[in-house]
Amino acid sequence: MGFKLHIEGAETIELGMDNIMTVTYETDTPDDSNARSTDVGALLKITGKIITATDGDNADDTMKLALWSLVPAEKADCYRKATLEVIAADQVIRKIHFPNAFVVDYVERYGDTEGVGTFTLFIKQKKDKTEMAKIEGGYGV
Repeated sequence: MGFKLHIEGAETIELGMDNIMTVTYETDTPDDSNARSTDVGALLKITGKIITATDGDNADDTMKLALWSLVPAEKADCYRKATLEVIAADQVIRKIHFPNAFVVDYVERYGDTEGVGTFTLFIKQKKDKTEMAKIEGGYGV
């Protein structure tokens, strides 16, 4: 199984099967509700490896993720289009698209035994535009 992440905004960010290790998708609703809530959120948690390539087409786009995480809410570029594909046996199992994604948290971890490092990206779809999020899948690559 592999993953591809494509983010469009002021710049394009591409992460692929070399970077991404795990993905978690959640539909978030209030835990104290006794009926279906209108307060629904959609979020992705993506973990992966930081790769050492620094030249041209092979550059590591995790640096761009780190810079995106620093964009303040006052700037329109804090919201970007994010598309994640989950691929297995030449099939797109899930394609999750957030047209107004923003970074909730971004973490990088480094150690003397883990290689270059790892990252965790936590993004959400803007809550007032949750209905614009799409989940597709079940077709060939």
